[in-house]
Amino acid sequence: MPILCEEIRKKIITTVAKNGGHLASNLGVVELTVALHRVFSSPEDAIVFDVSHQSYTHKILTGRYKNFSSLRQHGGLSGFTRQSESVHDYFDNGHSSTSISQGLGLLVAWDKIETEQRSLGRNPKSRKVVAVIGDGALTGGLAYEALAHAGQLSKNLIIVLNDNQMSISPNNGSISRYLSSLTMTHFYQRFRYFVDGVVDKIPNSQNHIGKFIYRIKRAVKGMFLSTNFFADLGFEYVGPLDGHNIKELEDNLRRVSRLPKPVIVHILTKKGKGYSPAENDPASFHGVGPFQILDGKMEKFDTLSFTEAFNNTLMALAEKNSRIMAITAAMSKGTGLDSFARHYPDRFFDVGIAEEHAVTFAAGLSRGGMIPVVAIYSTFIQRSIDQIIHDVALSNHHVIFMFDRSGAVPQDGETHQGIFDIALLRPVPNISILSPATALDLSLCFMYAVNAKKPVAIRYPKLSCPSELPGFEENLSEGRGVFLKNAEFAPNLSLDFEDSKIPHRKILLACTGGIFDETLILARNLLQHKIETDIYSLRFIKPFDEEYFYSLAKNYDEVCVIEDGIKTGGIAEYIQKYLYEKDFKNVKTFAFPEKFFAQGTRWEILEDAGISAKKIAKILL
Repeated sequence: MPILCEEIRKKIITTVAKNGGHLASNLGVVELTVALHRVFSSPEDAIVFDVSHQSYTHKILTGRYKNFSSLRQHGGLSGFTRQSESVHDYFDNGHSSTSISQGLGLLVAWDKIETEQRSLGRNPKSRKVVAVIGDGALTGGLAYEALAHAGQLSKNLIIVLNDNQMSISPNNGSISRYLSSLTMTHFYQRFRYFVDGVVDKIPNSQNHIGKFIYRIKRAVKGMFLSTNFFADLGFEYVGPLDGHNIKELEDNLRRVSRLPKPVIVHILTKKGKGYSPAENDPASFHGVGPFQILDGKMEKFDTLSFTEAFNNTLMALAEKNSRIMAITAAMSKGTGLDSFARHYPDRFFDVGIAEEHAVTFAAGLSRGGMIPVVAIYSTFIQRSIDQIIHDVALSNHHVIFMFDRSGAVPQDGETHQGIFDIALLRPVPNISILSPATALDLSLCFMYAVNAKKPVAIRYPKLSCPSELPGFEENLSEGRGVFLKNAEFAPNLSLDFEDSKIPHRKILLACTGGIFDETLILARNLLQHKIETDIYSLRFIKPFDEEYFYSLAKNYDEVCVIEDGIKTGGIAEYIQKYLYEKDFKNVKTFAFPEKFFAQGTRWEILEDAGISAKKIAKILL
């Protein structure tokens, strides 16, 4: 088994070094995953991975070893569990804290079928469900709702709690401290395993002395652990166990599989186990791009990303305004807030994987006179839509939302595309939605949000900022975007349209800021084909100055609206409807269709959606 685990680690490291992916979390659960597959019979038994970013060993062991080199590539294996990939993957996971609810529902359904089979005189095999959840995911409220229900139903749901003191950023809060306190109970666990081993060897022990042994164990537990939250919910608590000792894991997993009640198996693992750069810096190696295996060095780019541009602006304004506070949900590094956290620790809050609480907590801060900035990925803000509506927008609280990773998100697949935020929030009263196209544009949008005295959402992509162009430095006017004549973004092109063999056409390209870079490429392509083209960058998605936009649009033969969000309910659809009502019929819209998009590069995802510069140019030409 140690040799097998070493081989698996090497395969994961070499693949992630080439393709990028979640490294530290997967290296930490190699022995645990091997033990789970040796004790339980997948897919007859279900192993449900929470988030499932740590499922690489599971994939290797379930028939996907030969294709593992395609991990996170276009048309290849997903970095998460996917039902379409294997019968061993029971759910399409990618967001946190779902596994206990999913596993409990699956177990109840199977128990119902088993009962029906027995009533027909058959003898079906009892199937097991194991939910593997990390201590980071246990900070999510959904996990506690499921724990309470599982304790109430009292079925043999096996919850493996992978405790590595990390989610993405280091864990904060009372749950992390509580789990750490449970690790002080090794003496009790060693005692109970010894007693269990002795009792298991006594014939009919459960009938004769089972109750007596149970009372003894409860008494000893009371001596060494004054309270156990899980036991109070109705769970048997086992652990903490060494998550890198396969024999210990197997012995205990077999034992808990026979219990007639729900059980928590508390496992201690080391994130990044077996690869020293990841062990020493698990946060940086949580989700990585390609890197050098020898020293762990990752490729660095000199260009400024939108995340970095946000951080620069936030730091500059926070220095002048002490009421600006920052909140994130276990992603201080990913959202660029790690620098703010170091400089202003009393104004920074990492609430754990609890997006709903982050938003409502921000509403409270705003009500108390602060200016809270909530930085969360677009795909994860979906989990707190009710809080945005009920707790922020309804009372018009001054909360600033920074939606990182909006639009197409490379490599992480269906669960991580940030394409729903516009459609979800456009109908909500009081909230403004801004879509900056450059670093300067983002800075102006953020300054507007600080002074707005109302809820403001600013969305931006996982992308390097385009070069600055004239027009974006102009003062921001509410509801209006940035209008760029072709001479401003294509000064070196010959623009003698009269000599063109193609009938003269004037096209206005209106785009959300997150897809401005591709729109710029498209516009220059059209200009090279002697089609007169200008750009309107939709700095404001809401409010939207309709009259100003129409005053520009009416001067063109055609308007093309490009949006890096879902088409249904988006801004492109809205603009098309508005122009139709103005009797301007020559409008084309390009946005994400109603479909979930798998992993790939940004270009490949846009190609699949039909909104790449290449595909739009082909249609317009």
